[in-house]
Amino acid sequence: MSTPIDPAAVMAAFIDAVEPYDPRPEDPPVALIGVRTALGEATYAVGDHVIRAMIKALAAYRDPEDRGTCVECGSRHLDENLHCRECGRLHGILGEVIAQHARRVAAEDVP
Repeated sequence: MSTPIDPAAVMAAFIDAVEPYDPRPEDPPVALIGVRTALGEATYAVGDHVIRAMIKALAAYRDPEDRGTCVECGSRHLDENLHCRECGRLHGILGEVIAQHARRVAAEDVP
């Protein structure tokens, strides 16, 4: 079993990493961020610099489970074999080979 993550500590660590580079630390806070979990709660007054850093971090984030979008149903739930968990379509090179083969077989069955 893994150690639980403390979201308040994560937020504090992010702010601590970003704040030293604030070009205008004297500006008043633009947001009050509160974190309440089973592990406790904390409130952080943050400036524009921290909010912009959050925006950049979010834009740069790529989830390791992101394998694209299903071209059939639009789902974002492709497994490690690029098989859509929602509609069953198989993607990638193997999926294309199987789809081409299925089209050939279907064409052969047409009288």
